[in-house]
Amino acid sequence: MPPSRGSRLLLHLLLAAAAATATGHDDVAARRTMEEFAGFPTSYEGEGHSSPFRVDPEGLQRQIDELASFSDSPAPSVTRVLYSDKDVQARRYIKGIMDQLGLAVREDAVGNIFGRWEGSEAGLGAVATGSHVDAIPFSGKYDGVVGVLGALEAISALKRSGFQPKRSLEVIMFTSEEPTRFGISCLGSRLIAGIEELAQTLIKVVDNQNVSFLAAANSAGYKMHPEDLHSVFLKKDSYSAFIELHIEQGPILEKEGIPIGIVTAIAAPASIKVEFEGNGGHAGAVLMPARNDAGLAAAELALTVEKHVLESGSIDTVGTVGILQLHPGAINSIPSKSHLEIDVRDIDEKRRNDVIEKVCQSATEISKKRGVVLSEFKIINQDPPALSDKSVINAMEFAAKQLNLEYKLMISRAYHDSLFMARISPMGMIFIPCYKGYSHKPEEYASLEDMANGVKVLALTMAKLSLE
Repeated sequence: MPPSRGSRLLLHLLLAAAAATATGHDDVAARRTMEEFAGFPTSYEGEGHSSPFRVDPEGLQRQIDELASFSDSPAPSVTRVLYSDKDVQARRYIKGIMDQLGLAVREDAVGNIFGRWEGSEAGLGAVATGSHVDAIPFSGKYDGVVGVLGALEAISALKRSGFQPKRSLEVIMFTSEEPTRFGISCLGSRLIAGIEELAQTLIKVVDNQNVSFLAAANSAGYKMHPEDLHSVFLKKDSYSAFIELHIEQGPILEKEGIPIGIVTAIAAPASIKVEFEGNGGHAGAVLMPARNDAGLAAAELALTVEKHVLESGSIDTVGTVGILQLHPGAINSIPSKSHLEIDVRDIDEKRRNDVIEKVCQSATEISKKRGVVLSEFKIINQDPPALSDKSVINAMEFAAKQLNLEYKLMISRAYHDSLFMARISPMGMIFIPCYKGYSHKPEEYASLEDMANGVKVLALTMAKLSLE
């Protein structure tokens, strides 16, 4: 049976990529490997022509810089919050690139954006990729963005080479991966994964300016009724695979000089809100033995978070008190209220949950000892970890090997949309190094070479999965 045109072209791609990238690579072994994958000898001469497989890192960088200009804070920082004017401009920019690439573009009710390259067998589950472009206040321009613009460059490179997909390829720009405005991380991908509790929460949630989610969406052009939220849910067989390209947001790859990280698991995150209430009073008039200080209760609980995390005995267990607010917030007033928000993560769900239980016990004990009221201890989310699918890992490893790029199997301790896409699709992630592991700050940076490597691995991974 003659090989499909897509198979022939993928083989040409792999050969061109290996030839362009390899240094001292065993060409005979590479050809043998690719012949086994393609199912026919590399000397086969069929119809069609493929250009050398190249990505355009300079063009990608220009797009990243242009997208960074849609910001509510001055360069080099980026601030782009859900449904703000700058967010709307960024969405328009992404859709424009999708249009230029000839992708079929659609948006769902909350603004997840999809750009699809139709395959020859469009009825099969598509191979999807993507990330987010919203940015927390005063952050950098690579987090999430590399996974959207890099994915579009991967599609562009495949198109330029002459590749024809069998399964459709789709790029997704997820709405609000960051929890900046409504305190909900991975809002778009959570809804895609069909989480009913979130749909109910979005009907009533408001931001810190008392603007409802539905009103904010309406202001950005997404006019919806509450029941429209369910239309975002996707069936489990909507995609045959999902791959996310992302900067590592950690220092491991850069320190070890390894260009590619292949993610095997994403740590399970949990978010907790805690509030204490005391009597307050004048900082000079109320003597120390008579105080019920909500601020000191919060400080003590923050230290117990660190204590319980370290007691787990695992380097993979981490805990952070990212928000600590005192009321009334005056230097000469004893805090009468305190508010903490705590983040606890681990790749082991039970170990993480044990830490949360100990923090809850400590909060109760501290409130009794200090004579304050524990008015709230609420677990906002307690998501399970996600494992990368073996078939996707194999495809990513195959791509890295053909490109002669060293790679490292590693876990992701950061939160990603892939965590929720794993609920409806086999999932995998590709990490590239970033400067000193910096992220969520203006110094965030990925080199042209590292981005090019990541895009190449992503493109060849999608191409391979598309033909399966």
